[in-house]
Amino acid sequence: MANANRQFQVTDPAVLHALVRAQPLATLVIAHDGALHANHIPLYPDPTRGPNGSLIGHVARANTLWPLLPQQAVAVFHGPQAYVSPSWYPSKALDGKQVPTWNYATVHAHGALSAFDDPVRLRAILHTLSEQHEAHRPDPWSIDDAPPDYIDKMLRAIVGIELAVERWEGVWKVSQNRVDTDRAGVVQGLMAEGTPAAADMAALVRAALVA
Repeated sequence: MANANRQFQVTDPAVLHALVRAQPLATLVIAHDGALHANHIPLYPDPTRGPNGSLIGHVARANTLWPLLPQQAVAVFHGPQAYVSPSWYPSKALDGKQVPTWNYATVHAHGALSAFDDPVRLRAILHTLSEQHEAHRPDPWSIDDAPPDYIDKMLRAIVGIELAVERWEGVWKVSQNRVDTDRAGVVQGLMAEGTPAAADMAALVRAALVA
């Protein structure tokens, strides 16, 4: 990621946090004893913890990740992505010298990953996660809807994790390296695909077109 084309790099924390909130399922990777360990865990940003904020979530107590902590880790968040056909570029008609590519938006968060099992803090995490993901529903579920003894049992079955972010990296590869007419062609081609994923990428390319 550090070697990504500068043209594609995004550093605005608000933009990076927005993608994390929209796509919270992180691929969380650590190295231990020469082996890589990857987990897929929903995380949410807490900008109030540390100079670069933290990412917070939880894993099952049976998960083999948390006994290995603390460790350096990277959390990878994937935003919109889409195949881009060279047939969408008007410039292809000039000399045919175009090839396919792939557009995407990603965030990498590097930092120190630690574990905790304070029940008060774990309960607060569950409140935060459920409120964030239930808020748009007409009848949102709340942790308080479940019997207290049941929640207490569930709390004993999980362990909290926190990634104290030392460095954020964002890459938005959304056809910024193309001329405006080609970018407009990419938007048109993506919209013609008729899928939500293609429409999401078209919105990012369109934003780069008018920037």
